[in-house]
Amino acid sequence: MSYLLTTLTKKKEIDTIIRDTIDKVLVLRFGRAMDALCLQLDDILAKSSRDVSKFADVALVDIDSEDVQVYVKYFDITLIPSTVFFFNAHHMKMDSGTADHTKWVGAFHRKQDFIDVVEAIYRGAMKGKLIVNCPLPPERIPKYQLLYKDV
Repeated sequence: MSYLLTTLTKKKEIDTIIRDTIDKVLVLRFGRAMDALCLQLDDILAKSSRDVSKFADVALVDIDSEDVQVYVKYFDITLIPSTVFFFNAHHMKMDSGTADHTKWVGAFHRKQDFIDVVEAIYRGAMKGKLIVNCPLPPERIPKYQLLYKDV
C-alpha cells in the first residue's frame, strides 16, 4: 500500500513538506517499505488518508535512504514503524502513556484509531497546544520495551 502514499527519500523533500504544510497535520511514517509492521501501518494510512484529507497530509519516509539520516537521528528512530506529527512546521507531541511523547511507535490497531489520533492532534494544534493527550484507551496503544545500556 505504500505506493498509494508519497514516499520521501531526501532531506530536502522532508524539509519542504514540513515547511509547506499549512493548517494541516503532517503525518510522517518512518520505516521500510518491505517491513511487515510497516506494511500493516501503510495499509491503515492509505485507507485513512482520504478521510483525514481535510485536516491532515500523510507521507512515508524511507529510513534506509542515506540522505534522511539526519531526521532518523534527530527523532531517535530506533524502532519501526515510528510516526511523527507536525502542524505548521511545529513538531507535535502526544502523551500516550508511553515513555516517548515525540512519536508514535508501532502500527495502529485499526483505521479509526489513526483517525482519532490525528483529529486529537489537529484540535489541540488549533488551540495552540504542542502536546496533546492520546484519545485511545491504553489497550489499543502499542507496547514496546525501551532498552537502556549503562555507559
